[in-house]
Amino acid sequence: MSSALHNVQDPASWGPSIDEAVNAVSRGALVVLPTDTVYGIGANAFDAPAVAALLAAKGRGRQMPPPVLVADLRTLDGLATDVPDDARALAERFWPGGLTIICTAQPSLAWDLGDTHGTVALRMPDHPAALALLRRTGPLAVSSANRTGNPAALDAADACEQLGESVAVYLDGGTAPGGVASTIVDATGGRLRVVRQGAITLDQLREVAPVEGAEPGDAAR
Repeated sequence: MSSALHNVQDPASWGPSIDEAVNAVSRGALVVLPTDTVYGIGANAFDAPAVAALLAAKGRGRQMPPPVLVADLRTLDGLATDVPDDARALAERFWPGGLTIICTAQPSLAWDLGDTHGTVALRMPDHPAALALLRRTGPLAVSSANRTGNPAALDAADACEQLGESVAVYLDGGTAPGGVASTIVDATGGRLRVVRQGAITLDQLREVAPVEGAEPGDAAR
C-alpha cells in the first residue's frame, strides 16, 4: 500500500490526486485529507470495515466513534433527525467551518460508526480540497489524523509519520490553516451544550443561539 503524498494545493492540478483518494475510499481504504482545522483520517461512513480500520489505525476503540464530514448543509437532514432549530441556526452560521454538531442519527441509516448510542457528530469543513473530495465520495467518517494520545497532525507529512501504511492516500494541502480542532456542540439534549472547546468560541456561538459551556473534563472528549 502506497504512502505517497498527493499534492492538492492547486485546484487546477489536483484532479488526479482527488481521483486517487476517491478510488481509495470506494474500495474501503483510508485517506488522509486536509481540513480547515487539523488533518483528518477518513473512510466511507457507510463501510463498516473501513470505519473499523480507521479506528484501528488511530489505536482507538468503538467507544470513541468518529465524526462524519459532509459537503453540503442539506445533508444534515439526511443523516440526522429531530434537529433543533438552534442547532440548525448554528450550522447555517458556522458551516463550512470549525463546528461539529452532535445530533440524533437517522435510525434507518445502514452504518456502524462505533458505539454512538444513536447519535452522529456532523461537520462541514471549510477547506476546498476536503469539499472537493466529499462532493465525490459522499459523507466520510473522519477523525483527526494522529495516533490516539499524540497531537493532531497539522500537515500531511506528520500524518504519514504517525499513520504510515495504514492509509492508502495522503492528500497534501500544506499546513492546516486553523491548527485547532473543531468546537463540538451536543444538540441531542434539551439544551445545546459545548462538549469540546475549539475553533469556534462560546461567545461566537452565543451570538447565534443559547449554548451552555463545557463542563470540567469535557475537553478530553
